Amino acid sequence: MMDEPLILGIETSCDETGVGIVRGQTLLADAIASSVEEHARFGGVVPEVASRAHLEAMVPTIRRACETAGIKPTDVDAVAVTSGPGLAGALLVGVAAAKGLALSLDKPLYGVNHLAAHVAVDTLEHGDLPKGCVAMLVSGGHSSLLAVEDITDGVLPMGSTIDDAAGEAFDKVARVLGLPFPGGPYVDKAARDGGDRLYVTFPRGLTSQRDLERHRFDFSFSGLKTAVARWVEARRRDGEDVPVNHVAAAFQEAVCDVLTRKAIDACKDRGFEHLLIGGGVAANSRLRAMAEERCSAAGIAVRVPRPGLCTDNGAMVAALGSELVRAGKEPSPLGLSADSSMPITEVLNK
Repeated sequence: MMDEPLILGIETSCDETGVGIVRGQTLLADAIASSVEEHARFGGVVPEVASRAHLEAMVPTIRRACETAGIKPTDVDAVAVTSGPGLAGALLVGVAAAKGLALSLDKPLYGVNHLAAHVAVDTLEHGDLPKGCVAMLVSGGHSSLLAVEDITDGVLPMGSTIDDAAGEAFDKVARVLGLPFPGGPYVDKAARDGGDRLYVTFPRGLTSQRDLERHRFDFSFSGLKTAVARWVEARRRDGEDVPVNHVAAAFQEAVCDVLTRKAIDACKDRGFEHLLIGGGVAANSRLRAMAEERCSAAGIAVRVPRPGLCTDNGAMVAALGSELVRAGKEPSPLGLSADSSMPITEVLNK
């Protein structure tokens, strides 16, 4: 194990400052400082607030990760950092910190893709990725289906959201229902607390035959969000109580139904027998259960990291950095820049 690369990863694409330390495929530390409470009163992430929070948290979080892993910064073999996609200002803080650390330690620097890192983190839980799998990434900013042959060589986009991402829809529906931000965990809890998934049937976006001809592997949750809002408004206008648990469960069922249906279809289309699910929404209990059930019936093995590794974290960045180092990939130049719209086809910022 000691001959495996020791990688320090930094993640600052949104509102969480994450620093992870990985040796090979073994997680040694995963330190996170979240600024989510500072954004809660705005009902969403404020980029300027996130950037300042990263500045304040960076050094303490690096120190905490090193202490947890029982290492000194000089022990690491390389530094990995999310260089995109994400919020421009937030990314700049992480990239600048990683550059300074790599330069001062005289270590190679790997600027990696945030979305690819969500795929790579599964190696910390289940070992090497299969030689061919579909990855479904679902979060506040992304709902994507990707064909992955070799994570270090890039991935092939199959489909993505054309409007609201799944996590964004969870946040907006939570607001309609009077639940706190971020909405995902609270909608999930409300649904589990006696929610009836069949109480009302909400629309499944881009699943009609006509839609499938043009958007077979794409997602749309804007119409679903609007349908929930109108249903709730109609109840309140008529002076009726809104059954929050039932609405949460019915909404969540619609999202998970579409996600799993399209993911399994993508696996069949590519002839892959493995589905990997990542991103913050992958922590949703109904999505995990439905994916297991439907994939089992379809003869597809499903891989989902534990919930703590699904949300943004430094461990996933370190995991991808480790895979790149182990594959002998050339590091990024010290002049690399943050790229807020970095395409998923670029796993490494060169």
